[in-house]
Amino acid sequence: MRRTKEDAEQTRLKIIAAALELFSRNGYSNTTLAMIADSAGFSRGPIYWHFKSKDELYEAVLAYSQAPLEQLIARSRALADEPLVALEHFIDDWFRLLLEDRWYRQSFEILLNKTELTAQMASTLKRERKLTRDMVQLLEALVERSQQTPGTGNCQSPRSLALLLYSSLMGITHTWLLSPKLFSLREQTPFMASNLLALMTSHAPSSMTSQASEGA
Repeated sequence: MRRTKEDAEQTRLKIIAAALELFSRNGYSNTTLAMIADSAGFSRGPIYWHFKSKDELYEAVLAYSQAPLEQLIARSRALADEPLVALEHFIDDWFRLLLEDRWYRQSFEILLNKTELTAQMASTLKRERKLTRDMVQLLEALVERSQQTPGTGNCQSPRSLALLLYSSLMGITHTWLLSPKLFSLREQTPFMASNLLALMTSHAPSSMTSQASEGA
């Protein structure tokens, strides 16, 4: 019986789901196409029908599982007229997705903890670096707009604050995935989210100003 486009897409998604699970559990190098095929309930034929190689399948896995992050960027950008609301939304949804979206969470697990970033990963690294630049640029624009609101906003460099926020979110994510028993992300999220937002909006002095004040 001839396969329909819907059947082909369902097969593709089953392969991606199996690969995502195995990559996050075993790591990229320790997962073979035979293991993925077996987990998905197929021979290797359907995998090669949809993907030229394991590298291409890996890229598809990350692209699919990180789609919520790209949607978060788009939603936050749409809220740019209210930059503080947009920043709060970005931070809150970052944590919500980690807690509630298993595939999204596994994409970070694979990328941060389960992949050896070799030359073969060049196209994947290029995509991830672009995604990082997009996030930092968005956060920088939101911080800069928030500083234009009378009585609100941090007077420090929007670029520096954006880098601080992004690095903090990634650091928390990496730490929790690497050692989930260290702290409960669900319990700590309100504290972390409110304090990260405060870093973007408070009028905290720069380190040089602080040192000058202490020395006075």
